[in-house]
Amino acid sequence: MNAAKHAIKFFSMRDGYRGLLIESFLYLAWARFLIALPFTKVAPSLGSPMEETPHEPGTADRNELKKISAALHMVSRHTLWSSKCLVRAIAGMKMLERRRIESTLYLGTAKDKNGEMIAHAWLRSGTFYLTGAEEMRKFTVVGKFAKSINHEGLEGWNDG
Repeated sequence: MNAAKHAIKFFSMRDGYRGLLIESFLYLAWARFLIALPFTKVAPSLGSPMEETPHEPGTADRNELKKISAALHMVSRHTLWSSKCLVRAIAGMKMLERRRIESTLYLGTAKDKNGEMIAHAWLRSGTFYLTGAEEMRKFTVVGKFAKSINHEGLEGWNDG
């Protein structure tokens, strides 16, 4: 599909979904910038290390989680930079944080068929996996970051 067809399709979408795609693009760009930094500088912004949010349905609307997941996957295929698993997971976490929705970002490692070490990242909110679910079972969790709604930096948000 050429650029003109993409533009026509984009502008024919409902405003709410178009906004979600723009938000996804911006957070994917931000996450791509973050992963270029030393991980020790980025890790504190990801939440509480080696903790998880509950594995039970949260207060988040499952349809909203599905829309965010779909937007991240769609937009990540069309960015000018590489938007692989860690970029998508960080972007998704930031989108959920903005909506005051808890999430856990997982980091895993495994060996590929050649015996080389590979890594993967995925994002979960409640029982729903927003990114990386298709590959996560192949990996051993070596790190996780819980972003709860009461996490530092979110107190004092106005609910009204």
